[in-house]
Amino acid sequence: MNLISLLTALAVLWPVGPPPPEVLRGWRPPPGPYAAGHRGIDLAASPGTPVLAPTAGTITFAGPVGGRGVLTLTLPRSGAPPLRTTFTPVRPLLPAGSRVAAGARIAEVTAGSHCPRACLHWGLLRGSRYLNPLLLMGRAPSRLLPPVDPERPEGGPGAAGRPRGSPP
Repeated sequence: MNLISLLTALAVLWPVGPPPPEVLRGWRPPPGPYAAGHRGIDLAASPGTPVLAPTAGTITFAGPVGGRGVLTLTLPRSGAPPLRTTFTPVRPLLPAGSRVAAGARIAEVTAGSHCPRACLHWGLLRGSRYLNPLLLMGRAPSRLLPPVDPERPEGGPGAAGRPRGSPP
C-alpha cells in the first residue's frame, strides 16, 4: 500500500479542537537533514488545551527533549518503518507503551512554544524523513513546480526567473 492510500485509509482527527484549529505556520521541508526549515505544522492552542490522539496508536515516547515536553505516537500497520506523529510542547498524560484509540486524551499543551502565539507543534515522520502532517487530514496543499524555461532542455527548478544567457 502506498503512503497516500495508507493515509486516506486512516481515520484521523485533529489533535486539538473541535473546531479545526487555525494553522499558524505550515510545513516547510528543509533542503537537507541539518538545514533550516519547519518540520511540522503549528496549530493555535492555548496552554492547557487537551491533545487528542489523531488516530489509534502506541505512545512510544513521552518526556522532555531540550526542555520541552514531547509525545510521540507510532501508528500501527502503517508500513516499515511505521509512521510516527509528534507533539510539542506538551505535558504527556500517558506513559510510553500506552496503546490509545483515536480521540483519546494523550497530553496537554504547555507554555513555551516557538510560536508568537501559543501553539501545538505537530510533526509526522517515517523513519528519519519528515512529512507534512496535513497529509493525515487529507488536506496537504499542492506543491506547484516552478515554470519550465523552454530554452533549457533540462528545465526543472531554477530554470525560470534567471535572465537569458545567465549561468545555471
